[in-house]
Formats: sequence, C-alpha cells, structure tokens
Amino acid sequence: MGGCFSKPKPVEVKIEVVIPEKERNKEEMSPNGKASPLIYKVNGTTRHYHLEEHPIAGNPYHNPKDVVEASVCHVKDLENGQMREVDLGCGKALLIKDNGEFHAVGHKCPHYGAPLVKGVLSKGRVRCPWHGACFNIGTGDIEDFPGLDSLPRFQVKIEKEKVYIRASKQALQTQRRTKMMAKCISLSNYNLSSTNVLIIGAGAAGLVCAETLRQEGFSDRIVMCTMDRHLPYDRPKLSKSMDSHPEQIALRSKEFFCTYDIEVLTEMQVAAVDIKSKIAVFKDGFKMEYNKLLIATGNMPKTLSCKGKEMENVFNIRTPEDANRVVKLATSKNVVIVGASFLGMEVAAYLAERAHSVSLVELEHVPFKKFFGERVGRAVMKMFENNRVKFYMQTEVSELREQEGKLKEVVLKSGKVLRADVCVVGVGAVPATAFLKQSGINIDSKGFVVVNKMMQTNIPGVFAAGDAVTFPLALRNNKKVNVPHWQMAHMHGRIAALNMLAHGTEISTVPYLWTAMFGKSIRYAGHGEGFDDVVIQGDLDELKFVAFYTKSDEVVAVASMNYDPIVSKVAEVLTAGRTIRKRDVESCRGKSIALC
Repeated sequence: MGGCFSKPKPVEVKIEVVIPEKERNKEEMSPNGKASPLIYKVNGTTRHYHLEEHPIAGNPYHNPKDVVEASVCHVKDLENGQMREVDLGCGKALLIKDNGEFHAVGHKCPHYGAPLVKGVLSKGRVRCPWHGACFNIGTGDIEDFPGLDSLPRFQVKIEKEKVYIRASKQALQTQRRTKMMAKCISLSNYNLSSTNVLIIGAGAAGLVCAETLRQEGFSDRIVMCTMDRHLPYDRPKLSKSMDSHPEQIALRSKEFFCTYDIEVLTEMQVAAVDIKSKIAVFKDGFKMEYNKLLIATGNMPKTLSCKGKEMENVFNIRTPEDANRVVKLATSKNVVIVGASFLGMEVAAYLAERAHSVSLVELEHVPFKKFFGERVGRAVMKMFENNRVKFYMQTEVSELREQEGKLKEVVLKSGKVLRADVCVVGVGAVPATAFLKQSGINIDSKGFVVVNKMMQTNIPGVFAAGDAVTFPLALRNNKKVNVPHWQMAHMHGRIAALNMLAHGTEISTVPYLWTAMFGKSIRYAGHGEGFDDVVIQGDLDELKFVAFYTKSDEVVAVASMNYDPIVSKVAEVLTAGRTIRKRDVESCRGKSIALC
C-alpha cells in the first residue's frame, strides 16, 4: 500500500483547533452565549471536540526585530480605487485605497508571482492579471483561484496626513500566507479502515477540499487516495515546464500534510463504491468506510487506436516522469505530436527549441478553432510555424512503425510518412469514472458525474469535483457544463468542502484559464461554447489582441494576448452578474473599454 498509513495505538484523543478570530467567535458561542464544543458524526457515532483557549495577542508581530514600519506616501497621493506598489526597505507591499480607507497586503500573487498592482480592483478585492486569482483587500484571504495561499495583510495607520505601513519582514519576503487550520495533536480511536472524509483523487479539487475542511475547523480524519506515486502537484506544468521534477512542482510539502493530518494514500486505486454501506473498495481488495465522499478523479487521456500504439517512445503526458522522459528522448531528435489540443500545442512549443524537428498532426484545419475561433487559431498557428513547428492538418495517424522495437515513423492517412523518434499523444481525455458505473451515482452519457450547485451528487453525502463533473454554470443560466480548468477544480473542491459542513454554499465563479507558448500567454475567461461570432480588437499579426466571443448579442467569453489585465476585467464584470453587449465591444478600442 502506498502512502503513509499505519494503524495507531489506542490512546485518548486531544484536538487543538486553530481558526481565524471571526470564525472562532462564531464557532465558540452557542445560542446562550456560552462556549460550546464542535460536534461531528463519525460513521454514525457522535464525537465532541472542545476548542482550547488561545489568548488573542494585542500585537500580531511576536518578534519586534521582525517588524518594519515605514512612511510610504501622503494620504492625497492615492485616489479611491487606486493601487500602488510601495517599498518598505526590506520588501514591497501593495497599498490600496478603497472607499476612503487604506489597506496593505502582499504585492505578488502567491500562485506564480504576478504583480497585483497590474491587476483589477473591484468590490473589495484584487484580481490577479495573469491567472485570475482573487484576494480580499481587507483580510488578504484568497476568494477565487488558482493557488492555495492567501496574501499577508499589513497594518496601516495615518499620522499627520502620512500613510505608514507596519509589516513583518518575513511576510514581506515570502509574500504569502497559509490560512489557519484545525490541527490534530493526536489521532486515535479510529479504525484503520474507516474515515470521516474520503477524497478519491489528489489533484487541485481534492487538495483544496481537504484544506478548506481544516480551515473551517474540521478536526476529524481526512484521507485522500490517488493512483499517482506523488503528493499533489501542479499538473499544468507537465506540458508548460516539462523538465520540472516532482519536488519542484509539489503543491504542498510532506510536512504540511503531516502537520494538518491530511493523509494521502499514493498508488491506490478505487475499483468500486458501495453507496449503501458507504464503503470504497480498492483494486487490491482493501476496503475503507467513509461518512462523506468526494469524487475528484479527473480525466484519463485518450489513446490512439492505430497499429503500433503500444510501442516504446509513444507517450501520453500523465505524470512528471512522462514529461521528463519525453524531454530527454526528444532532445536533438524528431518529435511527432498527435493532436493540437492545449497539451499538444504546449508540448510542441516546449520542445521546439530542443528537438531536431517537431511535427504536429491534427484533424481540424486550424488549431484551437472550436475554442478560440479560426482567426485566433490561425494567428497562433503562424507563431508556431515561425518557431519551426510543422503542421499536418486535416489528417490522422494510420500507423506507427518501429525499428528494432522502437518508434521510427508515423504514417498519416494522407499517405505522408514522418520520421519520429518520439510521439506524444494529445487527442483529448475522458472522465475517470468507469469504477462508478454500477454504484448508483448519477453519471451522464459521456461518463461525467452530475452534480448540483453545491457539488452534491444524487446520493446524500457524496460530492464530486473537478474535470470529471458536469455542474450548473451560473454564467450560462445554470446550463450543465464540463469545465476542465485548473482554476475551476480549485473552486469545486472548496464548494464541496463547505457543503460537507452544511454551509449551503453555491458555486458562482467565472471560468478562467491560460495557456503558455513560446514565452507568450493567452488568457481566457467565461464559457464560450457555442459562440457564433468573435469581435477582435488589436493586432493578431503582432499577437497583441483581445477577442470577445459572442452568442446572439451577449459576450460570453474573452481571450487576450499581451493585453493585460483585460481578461481579469471582464471576469470581474461577469462575476458581478453584469452583461456585456456585442455592440459595446464592437464600438470600442481595446483598453478603452469601460468594463468596470
């Protein structure tokens, strides 16, 4: 059995719960104003956990030597709605003036380090210009994803019309803050084969679910299981930064999981779920009873159906080892990539400078046509061709030929034969839900788990999240959609966790994604499925543009390159429930669009 999983000796349970002050006050007080215990039902048995008393320090900076205070500007230097990056000598902060009040938080997005001063300030939060993560300007808390950490918050004071910021030097240097979580000092009196929460899948959805439960004060057992051999990692980097090692892209350290008692069983595959008995059956025969279940298994890559598909040097990029091996084998060799998907195009871009040749085979006549439209697709295609990537469009692979057991040639249905030392397959994916077909959990005709706005399935206590689900998208009048984006998986996991705790929270986030190729990024927000027109502003040839995707008279999505922070602006408008009309974007010029 993979992972860290050992049977404990029976001892008394001692639980320490550390939660933010506002949540602490809410949880500690019963209706009569007296302290009350946290109560959870575990496998039908009620268990009580009392909160220990923690004095609230008047000074949040415990070590005076770690504190810096500096005057950063005059009160009149910032207008309402303005942000400024300010230097405190040993680090920078983001100073914000909103509704007449000053706030100071970390200046870099904890996700990939984007400068938040270039982001979008709206309704008490700042949205990252690169990937759309949102942070509350008053608390620094992360409110939309991607990323796991919040921003550090710094003290602001006004003296003689000057603005001063008081901050921890460490916080200024790290530019991130992990939200406080419940901590289990010792777990015991539980059965090896039972858990309160079982999470099947250890991607973004599963990890955020586990972390959210701990952040909300949940102190019982949480078990995550994954077929992967690694702890949760940044999966988008498998195609964007292919030579990254597992430890470089880990989302959390091993110590983090130990500290917060989030158990991760690696190389463990669930073969079936018995919803009546609340038992998950693993492939090796091991059984685990659960109280709440999250299905976050993601997708499985499609494979080729032609002759030779099983031979050596033919890859689906699924793990860090796959990506690392492709880079090693492709260096100064001939690479053929099948499928102009996001994965296929990103792999082609990454290998273009390393391989002797890169050929890309695609059934459509333009890459990304269904997602970005033909004009944007052609502009991207031209960028690839300028970087020595050769396209073979409107054809498929008919055969993979070998020599001495290794891939030698890729034969196309058009009759063309391509030299190939390595082949990467990126022709799409299917939901990894086959093990649920006889479970009674509602699965649609394509294999996706069907959930409601609270990420609940048709079975009480069973939730699902991430790439393997269809859910009602508020942006599109609650149409059931599948949105296989990294950001959306994060939010799914959070919503599922909150509703495991009966918060009654509904999902309302706007989809946001990005792709990176040749040092350039395309950012995208909304849900453009079924768009009937594209309004382009800017210059496609110069790769500096914004594309608005419309359906009838309404803008349903936006994509941009070298036009930040327009996509984050549109995301904020759509999040607020406002409608952008086609005529509004047809009559404007890029950055002059009055969106928010």
